[in-house]
Amino acid sequence: MTESSPPAARNWQTSLTPLLVPSLAIFTALLIGAIIIVATGADVLSAYGGLFMGAIGSPRSISYTLVEATPYIFGGLAVMVGFRGGLFNIGVEGQIAVGSMCAAIVGAFVTLPVGLHAIVAFAAGALGGAVWGAIPGWLRARTGAHEVITTIMFNYIAIRATDYLIKVPFRDHASTAQRTPYIAPGAELPFLFGPEYRLHMGFLIAIAMVFLTNWLMNRTIFGFEIRTVGANPDAADYAGIDVSRSLVTTMAYSGLLAGMAGAIQVLGLEHNLKASFSAGYGFDSIAIALLAASNPIGVLPAAIFWGALRNGAGLMQLNSGISINLINIVQALVIAFVAADQIVRQIYRIRSAKSSGIKLTRGWGR
Repeated sequence: MTESSPPAARNWQTSLTPLLVPSLAIFTALLIGAIIIVATGADVLSAYGGLFMGAIGSPRSISYTLVEATPYIFGGLAVMVGFRGGLFNIGVEGQIAVGSMCAAIVGAFVTLPVGLHAIVAFAAGALGGAVWGAIPGWLRARTGAHEVITTIMFNYIAIRATDYLIKVPFRDHASTAQRTPYIAPGAELPFLFGPEYRLHMGFLIAIAMVFLTNWLMNRTIFGFEIRTVGANPDAADYAGIDVSRSLVTTMAYSGLLAGMAGAIQVLGLEHNLKASFSAGYGFDSIAIALLAASNPIGVLPAAIFWGALRNGAGLMQLNSGISINLINIVQALVIAFVAADQIVRQIYRIRSAKSSGIKLTRGWGR
């Protein structure tokens, strides 16, 4: 037997590596979580058994997990698109807030026929997110202002402005809670299996956007330009690609996806918009995009995994007495191991992969 592996084996290993490293990152994070559970004196099987049962232990649990995963699918796609274009869109949280506000206003204060109302409200949320995302893209293209800084600032503007709009001009004064009025029934997205399961049409829309985004990124001129600018903007400019336009459209499409996440939550689940709506979807979406290795298809299982952790945490705490914050620790460890994948590669003796060519940022002055 020769020391070198046959070509077929090497190809098989190469094709598996992109899936292997995130999987081992999750396994390692759960293993460290188990050590923490033992250190606190709790039972590992009880804790992780509760996590498993709460996440996928029954049809209702599975449905609730998919509900939790839905905004993460949109958010993960939004961050991923930025990554593919060489941009780090930290503003997904604010773009979700703007999208949810636009959808809530159209859903509650505009009168339209049933069916059309839901479409227009959803489109308003998507458009609001796209506009809010395009502004930092335009600032980057025209002034060189780095999108990390501008999107962070735009998060604060969006969240505080949305909070004000909910509490003052668009507040439902008939309710003691600080929220908008309920949207019209004609603007609601239908439940797939009845309200007791909570799973709504938004999940199917999210799946459709995964495959649409994958097609756009890999099979169209639009995606080719985004990927080329992300890999090397100077070469893209030399090849005749309008780099400034690409930066704006990349951020606009990223914001569009984030705005859809906000609209989906309002139209499909909450049916109103409460003050302090932000649930950290935008920031968690950065981790999902990293876990998916900036692959649109990979966003789907990554988001479902994230939703399973969130949904199963309650039963884990109930069964074992472990704090629900253990889930945050596991998520943080997953992020660390995926972002610093050389740690996982060294632990499990996995050969380093070739660079994918995806750059998260191109520096502060370019």
